[in-house]
Amino acid sequence: MTLSPQTSGRLAAAVLGSIAGFQAALAAGAPLGAAAYGGAHPGTVPNRLRAVSAAAVPIYLGLAAVAVGAVGTPRVRDVVTRVGAVGLALGVPIILASPSLPERTIWPPVAAAGAVLLWRAAPRASLEGKPAPASS
Repeated sequence: MTLSPQTSGRLAAAVLGSIAGFQAALAAGAPLGAAAYGGAHPGTVPNRLRAVSAAAVPIYLGLAAVAVGAVGTPRVRDVVTRVGAVGLALGVPIILASPSLPERTIWPPVAAAGAVLLWRAAPRASLEGKPAPASS
């Protein structure tokens, strides 16, 4: 079964929304530190990491909006979804190196799924400005 770019975008947005929700919970002080930032702060993460998590929320939500085609031209969506996909993919080995077992268990499959779905959601617009092919 092959997913259409639209379906991939919707699923990518769901994954990104989940990541944003987790980051928002960290920013709000939820005791989820064992599954984030290397697990160095098992309860509530320190204020500086809460600020990092708060800053990450609009980034993930913006990427989700791009993935579903709500913002940006096809060319912009193509570039942004591909850069986001590569970023998530590059994060997988970094997360796997974490000393935190919950982080290593939860986030690599989430990041990998997000990367694949974002890549598939790209509208395939040529970087030369040609229109993307119509999908069915």
